[in-house]
Amino acid sequence: MASTREKVGYAPEGKPPEHTPFTAASGVESVVRMLEGRWKLVILFHLFGGKLLRFSDLERAIPAISQKMLIQQLRQMEADGIVTRLVHHQVPPKVEYGLTAWGQSLCPALDALLQWAEARPADPAAP
Repeated sequence: MASTREKVGYAPEGKPPEHTPFTAASGVESVVRMLEGRWKLVILFHLFGGKLLRFSDLERAIPAISQKMLIQQLRQMEADGIVTRLVHHQVPPKVEYGLTAWGQSLCPALDALLQWAEARPADPAAP
């Protein structure tokens, strides 16, 4: 007799898989690669809090970034599922960028990382 999982095509939800040091490191490395880039974290912090910003708003908020780099970073984060691009069909076209729910869930993790960095001792060699 076939199990229910085979009949309906999904596995029942259970507890999350246990991580080994290798799988934990691999998972963190993949996320760090998603956030790599000179401007990605700056863009994220401008979009936290449910803000929807137009491309020109982001350009003004980050004056040192070039248009090409801003476009590239936004496209990469959109492909990774962190940023959403909302197109309003009007003349002239209006495009807004915001965070996906998954992207917004990065906020507490980045806040914790910031607090960890601020707690660094003045002399890193000191115990």
